[in-house]
Amino acid sequence: MESHEYLTSLFSLDGRVAVVTGSSGTIPSALSRALLRSGARVILWSRGIRVPVEEAVARIEDDAGVHGRAYGMKVEAGNEDSVGEAFRKTVELFGIPDILVNGVGGNRDREPLIKADVEGFKKTLELNLVSGFLIPTKAFASTLIDADHPGCVINIAAMSSFRPFSGVWGYDAAKTGIVSLTQAAARELAPHNIRVNAIAPGFFIGDQNKSLLLDEKSGGLTERGRSIILRTPFGRFGTIDELEGVAVFLASERASGFMTGVTVPIDGGFLTDTV
Repeated sequence: MESHEYLTSLFSLDGRVAVVTGSSGTIPSALSRALLRSGARVILWSRGIRVPVEEAVARIEDDAGVHGRAYGMKVEAGNEDSVGEAFRKTVELFGIPDILVNGVGGNRDREPLIKADVEGFKKTLELNLVSGFLIPTKAFASTLIDADHPGCVINIAAMSSFRPFSGVWGYDAAKTGIVSLTQAAARELAPHNIRVNAIAPGFFIGDQNKSLLLDEKSGGLTERGRSIILRTPFGRFGTIDELEGVAVFLASERASGFMTGVTVPIDGGFLTDTV
């Protein structure tokens, strides 16, 4: 077998159906593009509030240079009825999905512990753990188990899954929880041939963190941005396309078929920082 044929057989997602939630976000968009380029049909789930679903589909297809294999659905990932109906529609239109990327998540304002907003804390947990994991994964696993169909789940963790960041109490708790829930779900779903892994991105410039890392007036680094770069051995932020290879690897049954319960950091060495 020629080398390119071997690589294609190892990483091709031809014929696979992937559901990506929160698909208008920077990271879910990048993972959607990677899955598209690898041959999968990709169903983008979004509330369509920040970016209309149709616009998100067109943008991702244009960026990927692939047309006719991405589709959009308006879904509320934190509502069981909405998610259940979306999975029924997905199966009806495209067949049983093979891949679920839990892309819903986010953070709220930073604040000292003694001023922490309890309702904000709860909402952050609900966004990242309920909408960003529990409800979609529950419905996905149920659909696959009923059909005796193998598959995989890819969750989105963070650097704060391993090291708490100052002032983001709900986000620290939620992203730590993602690692734990990834392991728990991996153990429970393995007998059904459903793998569950996670990606933990380091620091990439996106819509949510741009103002935190870059000074809007000067274009230089903020104090927090400088602190992160000093602790990153590569001495830079990541580029969003550096997440794509791991997503394809985790989605490929042949490439990572015996891998489950693992959270993969893509962080430029951030977690190796020491004194």
